[in-house]
Parts: sequence; C-alpha cells; structure tokens
Amino acid sequence: MAGVKVPLVAMHHAYVVTERIEGIQNMPNVRDHDASVYLRLQGDALSVGGYETNPIFWEEVSDKFAFGLFDLDWDVFTQHIEGAINRVPVLEKTGVKSTVCGPESFTPDHKPLMGEAPELRGFFLGCGFNSAGMMLGGGCGQELAHWIVHGRPEKDMYSYDIRRFHHLLTDHRRWIRERSHESYAKNYSVVFPHDEPLAGRNMRTDPLHEELLARGCVFQERQGWERPGWFTPKGTAPVLRYDYYGAYGNRMHEDHAYGRLLGDEYTFDFPPHHDVIKKECLACRGAAAVFNMSYFGKFYLVGLDARKAADWLFSADVSRPPGSTVYTCMLNHRGGTESDLTVSRLAPGPQASALTPAFEGDGYYLAVGGAVAQHNWSHISTVLQDQKFRCQLIDSSEDLGLISIQGPASRAILQEVLDADLSNEAFPFSTHRLVRAAGHLVRAMRLSFVGELGWELHVPKPACVPVYRAVMAAGTKHGLVNAGYRAIDSLSIEKGYRHWHADLRPDDSPLEAGLAFTCKLKSAVPFLGREALEKQRAEGLRRRLVCFTVDEKVPMFGLEAIWRNGQVVGHVRRADFGFAVDKTLATATSGTPAASRSRWTS
Repeated sequence: MAGVKVPLVAMHHAYVVTERIEGIQNMPNVRDHDASVYLRLQGDALSVGGYETNPIFWEEVSDKFAFGLFDLDWDVFTQHIEGAINRVPVLEKTGVKSTVCGPESFTPDHKPLMGEAPELRGFFLGCGFNSAGMMLGGGCGQELAHWIVHGRPEKDMYSYDIRRFHHLLTDHRRWIRERSHESYAKNYSVVFPHDEPLAGRNMRTDPLHEELLARGCVFQERQGWERPGWFTPKGTAPVLRYDYYGAYGNRMHEDHAYGRLLGDEYTFDFPPHHDVIKKECLACRGAAAVFNMSYFGKFYLVGLDARKAADWLFSADVSRPPGSTVYTCMLNHRGGTESDLTVSRLAPGPQASALTPAFEGDGYYLAVGGAVAQHNWSHISTVLQDQKFRCQLIDSSEDLGLISIQGPASRAILQEVLDADLSNEAFPFSTHRLVRAAGHLVRAMRLSFVGELGWELHVPKPACVPVYRAVMAAGTKHGLVNAGYRAIDSLSIEKGYRHWHADLRPDDSPLEAGLAFTCKLKSAVPFLGREALEKQRAEGLRRRLVCFTVDEKVPMFGLEAIWRNGQVVGHVRRADFGFAVDKTLATATSGTPAASRSRWTS
C-alpha cells in the first residue's frame, strides 16, 4: 500500500495445554535447548511448545483474515511432545486439554523490525516480533513512541532498527524465507561467538570471491555480502546451497568443509583455528597482509551544496583540499555517534567513471563499513532532506572493489605495483590519489584500520582480479599473506580503533568514546550534534569507553560484567585476543549514560 518493504514471513506457530498434573504447582519454567522445546507452568497444567525444523509457512494471507486460528498439524507438533516427555516423563500419561495454533510473523534474524522505513519518511515499523511480542512490547512500544516524537529512540535500538537490513535484501524472497526459517529453527540453539548462518548465502559476492575461495577463504556473511573471515590451510570451503536442515524433502548435507569448520568453532574456549588467525595477525605486524574489504559501502556526495552538507553532516573538518582523506564521525542531535567513516575530498575528473563521478560544485567520496552501509545511507539521506541541501548521494558499492594492503612491507610491495612515489613526503598519511596499478586506474588511499603502514586500493570492478594478482605476485618475496576480518577484529582492538556498533554506538558521544579529535569544536563551523557535545564538555563526562586487558589467558566475547570493589560498574562491549601483546583485550563502558542522567536528576 505504501511501497514499504517489510522482510518478514508468516508461519504456523503452536502450543498445547495439558490436563491437570498433580504436584506440579512449584515446577519452574523449563527450556530444553537440545529438544528445542519449552514447558511453562499454567495453573496446575503445563503449556508445551517449541521451534521445529519444519515449520509450516503460511503462503497466502487473506486480506479478510483477522484473529483466527489454524488446526494443529500433529505430524509437525509431535516432535515437541516427544521432547517434552523426555524432559518430564509424566506427560506421557497426561492428556491434552487444548491446542492453540495461530499465525506469527518471523524475521531473518529473529529480532523485531522497528523504526522509520528507509523508503518513506514518517512511516514507522513496529512488527516482526517473532512470538515474543508480549515480552518485548512494553519496552519497544516506549522506544518507538520516543522515536516517532523525537526522531530517534532513547536507547540504542540498532539491533531492532529496520535499517540494519540492506535495501537489496528487504524484498528478496529467497533470502527472507531461508534466513527466517533458519532463525526459527535455531531459536533455541546455543549462540556461539563465531557462528555463521547457512541460509541466504552467496547473495552478494565481489569480484575476488572465487579467487579467494580457491586460496582457502572461509567466508562470513554480512548484509548478504560474503566477506573473508579467515583462511584455512586445509583446502577450499565453499558455502553450499541451503538444505533447510533436511526439512521439506531436502537432503541434508552430510559432510561439507564449511559446515565442519563452523562446527569446530562451536566453543566458548579459544577456537581451534586460533593459531591460524594468529599467523595472519602476526604476518600483518611483521611483514604484510592483504585484506579484501570490497563489501564496504562506497558513496559519493556531490553537488552545489555538497560542501555545506559535509560541514553539517561530519563532525571533523572534511572541507580540506582535494586529495585529503579524513576519519570522522556522523552524529545525531543528542551528540550520539551514528557512524564513523572516512571522507575523501575529490577534484572534478576529466570524464565520469566509477572512480570519478561527474559533478558541479564539490565532491566527496565516503567509505563506510559494509554491514552498516544501509544505516549510513539512510542517515545521510534524512539529513540532506531535512536541511534541503542541493546535492546528490550516489551508491557505488557494487561498482568498486576495495583491496587493503597493510604492514611494514606494504610500501615495498606496492611500489612494484603502483606508478606513484609512495614515500612519506610524496604520499603522506591520510591522503589519496588516482594512480595506475598493474596498468589499471585505481584510487589509492594511505590509511590503516589495523595500526600499520598501509594503503587501500579502491578498484573498478573489472580490474579487481588483475590488481589483486599483481599485488600477490609482488608480495611473494616480502611475506605477504591473505587475511580476513577475524584478523582485522584482533588487530584493530589491539590498536584501539573503534568498530561502529560493536563498541561504538548511537548512545555514545565522541567525547565519551575517546574520539574528540574527530570533532571540529575549535572551529566556529556548526555541525549536527555540536550543541550537545559542547554542553557535555562543559558539564564533564560521567561515562567513558575504555580499554581493558586480562592477565589470565582466557577468551572474552562481549557483554561480560565489570566488577569494581564488589559492584558491577559496567559491561564489555567488544573483546578479542591481541596476538602481538599476547593478551585478551576488551572495550567497555562504565558510568551513567546522558539519557539516563536526565531522568534521574529531573
């Protein structure tokens, strides 16, 4: 009706209520994760339900349907009865008093869909509650009301925000159906730190996908993209077609390399591939590593008001001469961090191309994390519309690859590939230029997300494979290795770099996050969130994002509590093992958020 894409599916979801069971009144509610079944006390009876691997999809929803129920399909539901009897044997001799089987909406990650739709301003979603609406409804309703009235929620709601899904996926029927099925079937599964979905894979692949697969790449899925996770020395590990875990007549994959590697990682100890990732990290610290970061969002902001827009959108001063690249944040009106990204000032090119868009006025090239590209796009688009800036936002994410070469040997390697002087004087840090790599025009940026000397090569799609092969050939004698995002996670936390939404969130200000250097507060230039930052700076900080190390060699994964003098004072946002320092590292917050302070003191 409104042209809004809502990524959810309808399924039959059921529970039954047993007859009276003598002596059960003090039984606790039970969830059996192995059987994927729950048993909930209901008076002097039990309510039994669960999440099966073969849920019934409701294929055709009638416009006239309202407040109705289905007949229970015992062929599907019997598995829950069997699991419940295994846990509470008396149920085998207990009758069923009533059954309830109704429609329920499920989403690709088993989390609600909330917030303003990217396609239509003023159209808000509050749906897809995955059979948890009664549990989540109160808090989500309060946050949604605040969202509608004030433009954003009080709490960090990104995990529920519809903008967490890329617009290319929100009406992709196969992706939605597969991922919603897997999320439903695994709802009661133990959530291991390094698990990956098997559904909805190979939706978005970059030009280097087959090249890296042949070199042992074990891929991760982020927003439909297949990105390198790490590289196994044991051959190839392709992601196979989704088998629905053997349901609906599909033959379940009995043995495949990718599934085995994932299964090996089902642990809360250091994973068995810990030493493989260690080699990737230490190679980057000691020699060089190449990272395929092609899944990054790559936008152009161009037009007559592009400079005004950039001044208002970005917390740092990005209106520098063409050839400069600036790390910056984008804030909301409360001073919270909506994004961190790099912004490169462009000079008009001789002809329009994927690397040089045609524009009048000013131009900027934006590189943002691929998993949050939709969130960035929506935030920028909203601000441009609200401020009525005369400029255009162009998405070139699918047209360009991004190959990052990092490490002390990166200059020597790239000097053989690029037709440019890469010395400090000729190519300083935080600058970019158009150069030729193995005969192909690319945009080279001297940047690092791992804390080493390095360059990013932003490469037109057809040139990605020849440029990558030239880099690998030049790196042979310098110890260059392929590395993935598991290594990036480790290397970046070791350096103290932030990952937006992992440890840097919309309810953190740059001052609280140790990113004050990204804010042009010494200038007189207004920018979105400036007044909130100035007020916070004047009042003093009551909360900080800080780094912890752990003396014992134990793994940490995030959400661990931080104790001080016998009291919990905060929690871990992100954690990883730093191989160069040989310690577990964590970023964490302590103190009181500004939003909570205002309520406590009013």
